Amino acid sequence: MSDYRIETKCIQSGYTPKNGEPRVLPIYQSTTFKYETSEQMGRLFDLEESGYFYTRLQNPTNDAVAAKICDLEGGYAGMLTSSGQAASFYAVMNIAQQGDHIVCASALYGGTYNLYAHTIRKMGVEATFVDPDCSEEELNAAFQDNTKAVFGETIANPALVVLDIEKFAKAAHAHGVPLIVDNTFATPINCRPFEWGADIVTHSTTKYMDGHASCVGGAIIDSGNFDWEAHAEKFPGLTTPDETYHGIVYTQKFGKGAYITKATAQLMRDLGSIQSPQNAFLLNIGLETLHLRMPRHCENALKVARYLQGHEKVDWVHCPSLDGDPYYELARKYMPGGTCGVITFGLKGGRSAAEKMMDHLKLAAIVTHVADARTCVLHPASHTHRQMNDQELREAGVQPELIRFSVGIENADDIIADIEQALAQI
Repeated sequence: MSDYRIETKCIQSGYTPKNGEPRVLPIYQSTTFKYETSEQMGRLFDLEESGYFYTRLQNPTNDAVAAKICDLEGGYAGMLTSSGQAASFYAVMNIAQQGDHIVCASALYGGTYNLYAHTIRKMGVEATFVDPDCSEEELNAAFQDNTKAVFGETIANPALVVLDIEKFAKAAHAHGVPLIVDNTFATPINCRPFEWGADIVTHSTTKYMDGHASCVGGAIIDSGNFDWEAHAEKFPGLTTPDETYHGIVYTQKFGKGAYITKATAQLMRDLGSIQSPQNAFLLNIGLETLHLRMPRHCENALKVARYLQGHEKVDWVHCPSLDGDPYYELARKYMPGGTCGVITFGLKGGRSAAEKMMDHLKLAAIVTHVADARTCVLHPASHTHRQMNDQELREAGVQPELIRFSVGIENADDIIADIEQALAQI
């Protein structure tokens, strides 16, 4: 599908029915797959043949949807996971192990920050967090001899910091490690990080890709561009024999497919965070309209941001597409067609005013979700980021009064009217 434009890929990529086959991607709702001989199944377990034998590792529905997302991102290979958190975990732990280190932009989704700051540390992998706006010198100073990856979000949730992808890619490559970028908020409709030097992309497909808050899921896409062999000593899991598969060396046997093959054959085999085929089917339906929904999200968000910017009770507004926003120029560089439908703002009355205002909203729902068709709202300091202390909140760009407002695809005037009546009551 490489010759088609991205709008066509949203519809056509991943699954091409043959003569007499279903027009719509089938749901392969089966845990297991039958073979005629024991030898043939054995070759699958030895990675000598490609095919399906157990859905915990691979499933045809999942693979078709992963292939579509891979095509949208311009990648080489991809896989689905049970959630965006699983994707963030697998993406790093596929190349890091006890005694290793990663560098992260500090402006991250709260769950991802906690994953890297605390959970993987218990597994022996340390993370150093850097201000995404740091200088190149400060960024390079964060690297250690045992650093194995750099991680950041295209648009940070909820800080809405736009990552300078080229700056982080340059530093990562100078130290012989890949740049992993979570592209959830921008989606490949608005930004394709591989074109700016990123090596691996992750997604919480739960958000815009699904688009309807119907199914949790994640994805990892590998560009195929990072040369693991050139830095073989840093990545022994990919460049030395895997005894659990009779000593195969992933880079030698699978070439550009080494990273995703290892993540599937090893991590998914052992940890099992597979996306269900039913969820993958629903995700695919969402992907078919992604190119239609994202422009509407961005258009509505900009209208709401401009309204809030002029309101007497509003202290500040963050929207990377808003002229004057600190990340406006970076957004124009990396996402000239638009950023996302999420904006943040703070009220002059502080945290208590934020909570009161949210309680008076009628159209916008208070939910632990973001980035779907319906307008929704959240107070991160009280909800998604409540596990973080004040220092960690500041590092993640989350002020106590910050309201995360996910602008849906309803009529923008109705959304604004809902905000107006809520603000009138505080």
